[in-house]
Amino acid sequence: MPRTMLTDQHWQKLKVILRNLSIHHNSNLRNFIEAILYRIRTGCPWRDIPCCFGHSNSIFKRFNRWSSSGKFLRLFKLLASCPDMEWIFIDGSHVRAHQHSAGIANQSISKSVGGNSSKIHLIVDAHGNPIDFMITDGTTHDVKVAPDLISTLDLKETKVVCADKGYDSEPLREQIRKTGTKGLCCIKPLKVKFS
Repeated sequence: MPRTMLTDQHWQKLKVILRNLSIHHNSNLRNFIEAILYRIRTGCPWRDIPCCFGHSNSIFKRFNRWSSSGKFLRLFKLLASCPDMEWIFIDGSHVRAHQHSAGIANQSISKSVGGNSSKIHLIVDAHGNPIDFMITDGTTHDVKVAPDLISTLDLKETKVVCADKGYDSEPLREQIRKTGTKGLCCIKPLKVKFS
């Protein structure tokens, strides 16, 4: 078994979680999950998924059905249900879309000088495990999304919220202070001079 494949032990745990989401085991469920994980790891186009996982078009259609029905979001929420909230970290990252992507209304793709893009805003716990995320168009500033992301969390156990300078704003600091958290720690990027 390649090191990147799910072990039998991990699969048994995941099977229980999937059953709790009313996703029942069938003969190719493990191959489907492995195919999705393979695509996430490699970033390959759907049609380039190895045939050992199944027919790529069938995997794509099933992936779309699960996405549309919210199964992946429910799975994410269940896996992220016990975070270590002592410290949390928030950041955003641009994702460039293909140059020919059209971007229908509900896909959060914007046009800018650099091309079509989306932005993923993510909150992680003290161990770096994702807690929550939001996807916006690529032109949305970090500090506009942060209040909505922070409001979804219970920050009673949180000591510090860490972020980069894109989140440095007094209204956000005030929102965090109201939860009882010490505050927002904005990390400035280091300027390294090369000689």
